Amino acid sequence: MLVSDIANLARAELYGARTEAVPRLADSKTLGLPIDRDPKDLCKAGWGIVFHTEEKQAVRDALEPLIDHRRSQVGDENLVKVLDYKSGEGRAQWLARFRVAAGTVDPTKVPYYLLFVGSPSQVPFTFSFLLDVEYAVGHLAFDSAEEYAAYSDNLVAYETKKRAIKNTREVLFFATRHPLDGATHLSADKLVLPLGDGVPSNVSAPQSTPSKYGFRSRKIWGNDATKSSLIAAIRGAHGGPPAILFSATHGVGGWPAGTPLQELNQGALLCQDWPGVGQIAPAHYFSAEDIPQDARIQGVIAFLFACYSVGTPQHDRYFHRYGSPAPEIAKSPFYARLPQRLLTQNNGGALACVGHVERAWGYSIVSEGAGPQLQPFENALGSIMQGVPLGHAIQDFNQKFAVLSADLTALLEDMGYGAKVSEMDLATRWIERNDAEGYLIFGDPAVRLRLEDLA
Repeated sequence: MLVSDIANLARAELYGARTEAVPRLADSKTLGLPIDRDPKDLCKAGWGIVFHTEEKQAVRDALEPLIDHRRSQVGDENLVKVLDYKSGEGRAQWLARFRVAAGTVDPTKVPYYLLFVGSPSQVPFTFSFLLDVEYAVGHLAFDSAEEYAAYSDNLVAYETKKRAIKNTREVLFFATRHPLDGATHLSADKLVLPLGDGVPSNVSAPQSTPSKYGFRSRKIWGNDATKSSLIAAIRGAHGGPPAILFSATHGVGGWPAGTPLQELNQGALLCQDWPGVGQIAPAHYFSAEDIPQDARIQGVIAFLFACYSVGTPQHDRYFHRYGSPAPEIAKSPFYARLPQRLLTQNNGGALACVGHVERAWGYSIVSEGAGPQLQPFENALGSIMQGVPLGHAIQDFNQKFAVLSADLTALLEDMGYGAKVSEMDLATRWIERNDAEGYLIFGDPAVRLRLEDLA
C-alpha cells in the first residue's frame, strides 16, 4: 500500500467510532476501581462471566463448576456475577445496561475480571478491545460443551490443588530467527534476548526478567527453535513443564477464507524448520494437531507473540483502500485452534494464552523514534511471576492502546482544524495504535500461578 492510502484510512476515523471513549481513559491510573478495591485481589475486584443471550444451555451447564468455584473463592455473592451480552451492543451501551459508565468500575454491578463466552461472531473483537481498557477481560470459545467442561474442570482442579503439579519455576523462551527475515531478527534480538538474558546496563552482569523474581530462564533460540525442540519442551524433556511459555515467531496465515485448513492452522507457530524462503509446509509449523497426547502443559500460562496467534477477524484490518470495503480474510471471525487445544488437554491443560488478533507488528517492540520499548512485556511477565491474576498483569498493553488512541484522536482533531501532519507520521501512528489494540487473553483472566508449588 502507499503511505497515502494508509493515511486516508486513519483520517476516516475522525468521523468514525473507532476511538470511542478511549481518550478520557488514557490517563486512568486506578482503572476506575474504588480506592479500597485492590485490582490484584479477586475478592475485592470481583469476577463475572458473560454469556451471549443465545448461548446454549449445555455450555452454561459445562461452566457451572467454574462459577461455583469463583463464588466459594470470592465469598461475596455481590462480587460474582453471571451477565449477558446482546448482539450489536457497544461498550458504552453494554455497561449502561448495568448502570455503569466510562471511568467507573463498580464490581457490585460489573466486576473487574470478566470472562466472555462465545465466538467473536457473537462477542466482537472490537467490543472486547474497548472494554479491556478498563476491565480485565478474557474469552472462551470452543466447538463443543465438552471442551468448555474440560477447561472448567482443569482450572478448578488446578486452583483447588486437587491435582499435584510438576511445573518448574521457569520461563521458557522460544524464538525463531530466520535468514534474511527482519521481523524474526527483531523479535529474537530486541525482545527475547533482553527478556531472557537481561539488557546491558552499568552493572557487571545483566539480569534477566525471570531472575528478578526468582525464576529461571531457558531459551530455545535461533537455529535451535525447531518444531521437534518445542514438542520436546512441552513434553517436559528438561525436567518438567515451565510455568510460563513465551514464544516469538511468525504466525502462519494466508489460507483461503472459509477453508478447513484456515480454521485449523491459522496462527500456528512457524518454527526454525522453515528455511526462510519458499513454500511453507506442515513440517515447518507447530499447530494444534501437533500437541502430543503426553504433553505436560497443566498450569502453564502461554504468551504467543505471533500474527493471528489468538484470533482472526473477518476483514483485513490494514490492507484495503479508503472508500472500499475491507477485504474478507475469513468467512467469519474465529479464535485460533492452537490456544483452544492448549487449554483443553485431557491430562491437564494450560491456564490461559495471551496472543494477538490479526497481524502482530514490530511496533510492539520498537517505537518509532524511541527505540526498544519492552516495559509492557517486562511488567506482564514480572506480574505473572509474582502471582498477579493474568488479566491485570497485562494491563500495560491495554493502557498503551488507550494512550495511542488518545494521541491519534488528538492528531486527527488538529488536522480537522487545519494542522499540517505528514502522511508518514499519520500512517505510522495508525498502524502502531492498531497493533497495540490486538492483544487478547484466551482463558479466564483471573488465573494465577500456584507459586508455592513450583519446583
